[in-house]
Amino acid sequence: MKKWLSLMMLITGALLLNTGCTTTKIDWNARVGSYTFDMAVTDFGPPDKQAKLSDGSTVAEWLTRRGYTTVSPAFYYGRCHSVLCGPPIPSMLESRTPDVFLRLSFGSGNRLVSWKKFAR
Repeated sequence: MKKWLSLMMLITGALLLNTGCTTTKIDWNARVGSYTFDMAVTDFGPPDKQAKLSDGSTVAEWLTRRGYTTVSPAFYYGRCHSVLCGPPIPSMLESRTPDVFLRLSFGSGNRLVSWKKFAR
């Protein structure tokens, strides 16, 4: 009985973990002409930046992934006439990934006319 119960708990846990890790990739080209600004606000919340243009169109940007900084240890050695000498000097290497944004442009009828993903 204990083995059966343990097996069921293991299967249930695996199913729960598996269902939480799927993401759906959005086909923005298929949404051009039918997706509205109101739908975007419902899906992503208020945009981080938004501008109304003179022709009545709206351009809005959403932050979709925050960049992060990675810090890792590194060691440098001094040089004495083309030969390594001296103890290693501890240091840190830092690298940063950019923030990723989604820019959606809506025409005067509030319908999606173009989209762009970019990083900065």
